[in-house]
Amino acid sequence: MTTPDNPTLRVVVADDQAAVREGLVTLLDLLPDIAVVGAAADGDHALTLVEQHAPDVVLMDLRMPGVDGIEATRRIHDHHPATKIVVLTTYSDDTSILDALRAGALGYLTKDAGRDHIAQAIRTAAAGQAVLDPTIHARLLAATAHPPAHPDTPPSTPPDGLTTRETEVLTQLAAGHSNSEIAQQLFVSETTIKTHINHIYAKIGAADRAQAVRYAYQHHLTQP
Repeated sequence: MTTPDNPTLRVVVADDQAAVREGLVTLLDLLPDIAVVGAAADGDHALTLVEQHAPDVVLMDLRMPGVDGIEATRRIHDHHPATKIVVLTTYSDDTSILDALRAGALGYLTKDAGRDHIAQAIRTAAAGQAVLDPTIHARLLAATAHPPAHPDTPPSTPPDGLTTRETEVLTQLAAGHSNSEIAQQLFVSETTIKTHINHIYAKIGAADRAQAVRYAYQHHLTQP
């Protein structure tokens, strides 16, 4: 894992296609702050590599033989929560996106993402922040949008005792904004945002940012 003395992000690449897997390894190894510590052809091997190397991030394909990417993501999230998962796949259908996020993925990209975008997604996920390809974000919002039956009915009370301000913070968090960005948008200090986030975690039973993001999508607390 990263330390102040070793800021390099340790990454495992999981993809069943050898050409894609090797290409990603070569691409990432060119970056000064990222080191690939293992490459897996299936989810079971990815789990083994996570146990051996405790990487900061796994770059995970979804469709793999044996243990697929969804199940591997779920197991890593449950048993190795310090390791963050960014999905990199050709699939952008609603079911794949929602299943991956529910399993614990913190990021979701399609394979047409460029090197800089992939690298930034790894860095963002390692920092505990959600990252979604803009196209994926739009599809996710469309999949979770439920127009009200009565447009004139005022919004319902926020769930689980969240205050209006906490709901605003959670909405911004789900949109992938950092604490400092949320603070700027809501015109408060970053310390205040951290306090709100701690209160949100306690109220919704979230252990980390990824769980809070999934909660926001499940309860439709997202920005159109």
